[in-house]
Amino acid sequence: MVTPSIRAMAESEVVLSASELIRLLRNRWQASYDLRLVRRQGRLYFQVMWGHLEQQSFPMTPLAYEERLAEVAATLNEVGAADQVRSWLETTRDKPRMGKALSLALEPRASRAIEFLL
Repeated sequence: MVTPSIRAMAESEVVLSASELIRLLRNRWQASYDLRLVRRQGRLYFQVMWGHLEQQSFPMTPLAYEERLAEVAATLNEVGAADQVRSWLETTRDKPRMGKALSLALEPRASRAIEFLL
């Protein structure tokens, strides 16, 4: 079921899904990196971590990984940052390195974004 806020957002922005995030990651770096949303100093950041699903030591199963990405995608859709993340993943020249995540400061557009920054 699509919530009203996602439906309203979808009229102006294409909804981002877990499978699209995986495709974007694999197209850019040939690996399924872990993704996180982090709140810091009143800002919301999208982070690409250095660990990825293809590593033997990766702590999540493929199902748990996809569920996490579905949660990240849903939040990005809720705050109106899907297009920003999509564009950044398609164009960034940086690559995650051991101990150093890539970080994108999000510019939330949705009215519910304040909930994620409290």
